Amino acid sequence: MHLNYLAFAVPLFTGFMLLEYAVAVKKQKQQLFSFDEAVANVNVGIAERLSDLFTTGLFYYFFAWIYQHFALFDIKPNWFTWIALFLFTDLLWYWYHRFGHEVNIFWGFHVVHHQSDDFNYTVAARITVLQSAARSLFWAFLPLLGFPPEMITTLLLIHGAYPFFTHTQLIGKLGWFEYIFVTPSHHRVHHSSNPQYLDKNYGDVLIIWDKLFGTFAKEEEQPQYGLTKPLNSHSFLWQHFHFIMEILVSFKRAATLKGKWRSFFGKPDDIDPRIRSGLERKFSRKEYELSQTKALRNYIKLQTIVSLVLLFVVILLEHYLTALQLTTAAFFIILSVITTGAMLEQRRWIVFLEYARIGLAGIFIYLCYPSYSISVLIFLLLTVMLLFCKTISEKYNGYLYASIRS
Repeated sequence: MHLNYLAFAVPLFTGFMLLEYAVAVKKQKQQLFSFDEAVANVNVGIAERLSDLFTTGLFYYFFAWIYQHFALFDIKPNWFTWIALFLFTDLLWYWYHRFGHEVNIFWGFHVVHHQSDDFNYTVAARITVLQSAARSLFWAFLPLLGFPPEMITTLLLIHGAYPFFTHTQLIGKLGWFEYIFVTPSHHRVHHSSNPQYLDKNYGDVLIIWDKLFGTFAKEEEQPQYGLTKPLNSHSFLWQHFHFIMEILVSFKRAATLKGKWRSFFGKPDDIDPRIRSGLERKFSRKEYELSQTKALRNYIKLQTIVSLVLLFVVILLEHYLTALQLTTAAFFIILSVITTGAMLEQRRWIVFLEYARIGLAGIFIYLCYPSYSISVLIFLLLTVMLLFCKTISEKYNGYLYASIRS
């Protein structure tokens, strides 16, 4: 069987998240986890893992194209070149990560990773496909130097697993290890919004780059996590695009060429904070405030579990799915994480996303088992749902949110 065994990363890392939570409960530190943050974090991770199905091959061919046409040297794999590749990879990560905090367009891709007010293994999942594309531009120096793409992709798989384990508050300082490698203590500093910790500890595996380039800071006081101005939103779409929208508004408002340039390539502090406040009033205003019902929490838990299971199955069986089946399944999963994010915001319009998901599920079933009777049943079901849309919407929102406000 031609299975994609990378799918097992989904249950593996989900298991580590659950294990960390179990340890936290045992140590009576369950306050390190919040339900809304955990769901929002996992949603971002699901979307990123899903996007890898469509982008990993592109990144590989991008590296291969550079290697075949522009490689400066012909580097062969041996123990020395593997060490050299690791050091170059980690150094490039440092500069990608530093640019991700100091240049607006790169911060627009990276900011999603820093939005959570929690700091635990679920936060490690907050990686976007735009962030992956940005760092691939930096890693393009590796095939340019002459490292074969096979070596690069193998090392990146290993290199990418390490930082997951630095996103925790349950591990203290690690003695001599702190002098060479990035540890949870170092990364807690990086994720904090304390003034003295801002823009520190960019390293991924090795902390030596921060010490070499003057961006190192020890963890000395309790970090406060998240953005300096909290996002206060768990919307999947708003989390991904709010800063990119701020950049575009800043660019439009800038009266000079220098101002327009700084909108994209200046520092995040160059963006007028009033832009975000205006965008929030327009796009992220809470329709109404309700305490979460048990039904809502249970439904979000169910949807998150279903999304994780579907993600695992789709990745595992990707070679057996047609392009149309794969695309339909991907859209269904993306709509699912958008829906659960909107549920956390208690949006009433999510019922229309549910209609779309039912339609996509019907299309996927038809693509797997094409028949006239199945297509008729799907059409009739959607027609009935549309005819009774208002009643269904009221019942649906009433069940999840306990009451409806006009």
